[in-house]
Amino acid sequence: MCFAGAVRIDFKPSAEPTLGVEWELALVDRGSRDLANAASELLGAAQARLPDPGQLHKELLRNTIEVVTGVCHTVGEAVEELRRALEVVVPVADELGVDLYGGGTHPFASWTAQQLTEGHRYEELINRTQWWGRQMLIWGVHVHVGLPEQSRVMPVLSSLLNHYPHLQALSASSPIWAGVDTGYASNRALMFQQLPTAGLPFQFQTWAEFESFASDQLRTGVIDDLSEIRWDVRPAAHLGTLENRVCDGISSFDDLAAIVALCHCLVVDLDTRAAAGERLPTMPPWHVQENKWRAARYGLDAIVILDAEGDERLVTDDLADLLVRLEPTAERLGCAAELASVADIPRRGASYQRQRAVAEESSGDLVAVVDSVVTELRDGLGR
Repeated sequence: MCFAGAVRIDFKPSAEPTLGVEWELALVDRGSRDLANAASELLGAAQARLPDPGQLHKELLRNTIEVVTGVCHTVGEAVEELRRALEVVVPVADELGVDLYGGGTHPFASWTAQQLTEGHRYEELINRTQWWGRQMLIWGVHVHVGLPEQSRVMPVLSSLLNHYPHLQALSASSPIWAGVDTGYASNRALMFQQLPTAGLPFQFQTWAEFESFASDQLRTGVIDDLSEIRWDVRPAAHLGTLENRVCDGISSFDDLAAIVALCHCLVVDLDTRAAAGERLPTMPPWHVQENKWRAARYGLDAIVILDAEGDERLVTDDLADLLVRLEPTAERLGCAAELASVADIPRRGASYQRQRAVAEESSGDLVAVVDSVVTELRDGLGR
């Protein structure tokens, strides 16, 4: 593939700050609680019962499904759309003897027992990445927010990275890997970045710089398609959105609504400020990288770097002030209640903390940990 200059990437602008959510869920066996390679059977049966079969997607491995929304205008609309989809999917899973699991990792599954989803794209990924690719027993939640102006996408992306540790700490749900407590709140965050083109994004000032980067990646064969840029935060030009892929898997509808609201408000607040002519705050890449590690390691106990000057603060203390600052944006977006509920996560414990508590109470029984994560999702559907 040869280019005379930088490839042109047209960002399809969103007239409104629309919202879309992609929710990755693992499938676990009803009896053993190990991962179940049942996605093909589940997709085949559930898609026929959904009003929109496109709400349910396959993923790299046959132990995973992804439930997605359409273009939504509010957090409440997006969460309700996901709830209605799962009200169809869960009974089908029941018929197959599997449950849906919303953690960032599974506590004891082995990668050697997992089956690859059929398809050239998946085969090529594993062929290239080998051992690391086969290790990707990880699940997350992706939040798309519509942006109206191509020229502001990169400044908003770079400034959003200042809040990376807040999102990571709140959603962290992957403390146990291959039967061992890793000591990390989010082992997923560090696993996923082992893939080529995954991990933290580069911080570009302009859209033209991003186009130049993408051209280099295509020309040198690093990627064959823009979707193979797997950054934790990336532009989705064809959708006109900024896609936030920071968050671990989520098992509670309450946590989901809260974290999606925070993602929505952060992006809209930053874009509004940029549109008003403000130079958005950023940090050097080395501070951003350190914050990612601290949030993955310590979760809600992380002391994070706040600014380019290196000032630091406990992430939950900074989060409290951030929520107050975002209140007007939340009112405008119709998600004031959901944003306020973000503060409930540290009070009741993030998922990684809840999983560890179950493991301690059950003398290290990891089946009980899986049971607890499955139950949280089922309880949310029962309301």
